[in-house]
Amino acid sequence: MKYTEEISNKLNELLEKNYDAEKGYIDATQNVESNNLKMFFKRRATERSEFAKELRTEILQYGQIPTDSGTLKGTLHRNWMNLKTTFTSNDEKAILNEAIRGEEASLEEYNTLITARNLPPTIDGLIAKHRNAIQAAINTEKAQLELIA
Repeated sequence: MKYTEEISNKLNELLEKNYDAEKGYIDATQNVESNNLKMFFKRRATERSEFAKELRTEILQYGQIPTDSGTLKGTLHRNWMNLKTTFTSNDEKAILNEAIRGEEASLEEYNTLITARNLPPTIDGLIAKHRNAIQAAINTEKAQLELIA
C-alpha cells in the first residue's frame, strides 16, 4: 500500500467517525427537552460537520476518494441511543451518558492516530485540533451531567 493510501485510509476512518458523531448529535437534539442541551448538541453536530469537511479536503489533497457515510457501528450506537431514550422517556442524563461514551470512543481513535507519529505535520496539527475539541466537548458534557444529577 502506498503512503498516500495509508494516510487516506486513516483519515477516512476518522471521517466516518465524524459522520457518525454528527448524526448522533442531531438525533440527540430531537430527544432532549432542555433548550441549553439542544443548542449544545446542535453546536457539536456543526463542529463535527466541519471536522468532516476538513478531513475530506485532506483526503482529496492526497488524491484519494473520501468516504461519504458513517459506520455500521455508529448506526447501531445511534439505534441503541434511540431505543434507550424510548425506554427512559427522553432521560437527558441517559442521552448525555451515551454522548460521552460516543465521544470517548472518538477520542480514542484520535489518540491512536496522534501517537502513531507517521502522519505529515499538517495532518498531525489538524488531528490535534479535532482531538482537543472532542476532549473539551467531553468535559462540557460531563459538567452538564453534574448539573442534571
